[in-house]
Amino acid sequence: MKERARVVRADLHAVLAAGFVCHLGLNVDGTVMVIPTNYGATEETLYFHGSVASRSLVNSPDQTVCVTVTHVDGLVLARSVMEHSMNYRSAMIYGVPRLVTDPEEKFDALRVITEQCAPGQWDYARRPNRKELAATSVLALSLDEASVKIRTGPPDDGDTPDAELGLWAGVVPVAPAWGAPVTDPVLPTGFAVPAHVTAMTDR
Repeated sequence: MKERARVVRADLHAVLAAGFVCHLGLNVDGTVMVIPTNYGATEETLYFHGSVASRSLVNSPDQTVCVTVTHVDGLVLARSVMEHSMNYRSAMIYGVPRLVTDPEEKFDALRVITEQCAPGQWDYARRPNRKELAATSVLALSLDEASVKIRTGPPDDGDTPDAELGLWAGVVPVAPAWGAPVTDPVLPTGFAVPAHVTAMTDR
């Protein structure tokens, strides 16, 4: 629906910043596939990665792909089932991905992806070595062509004849939340959860 479209660049950045999982849609050997993967976003680029043996990554640089990111904020329950909806924020990015070959950009792209998922983890954990980098493909997708749609608010049938039915209508909010960190059982006792991990529960 056109009224849900957003054309301000900041809306695209906000949708991408709020998540870390995207769905990559592409054609692999004549079959359409949609692959969930984590991502990292800068002002101009979306990065995602995987094994050098991944069929999806091998095929991606040769074709236009569609990457989607969606956040569900609420289930909109109207008086009529035909008016039910969702409050959501979504982005679709189109383009031909570029295989990242520059070593410095590849290393930084992995930092961006890591920090998108868990801010502070890149400086805390061991960083990838040469062997791991060689076994990893990183793709870069420009944010030049993107579609952003957002829905907020109550049901749309409050001013229709269905409003006279005497039925409840409204929004059931959806609020994803981080749980308490669970320590790896093989760690010796006394290991404190790092501050940047505990801070994730406040995101």
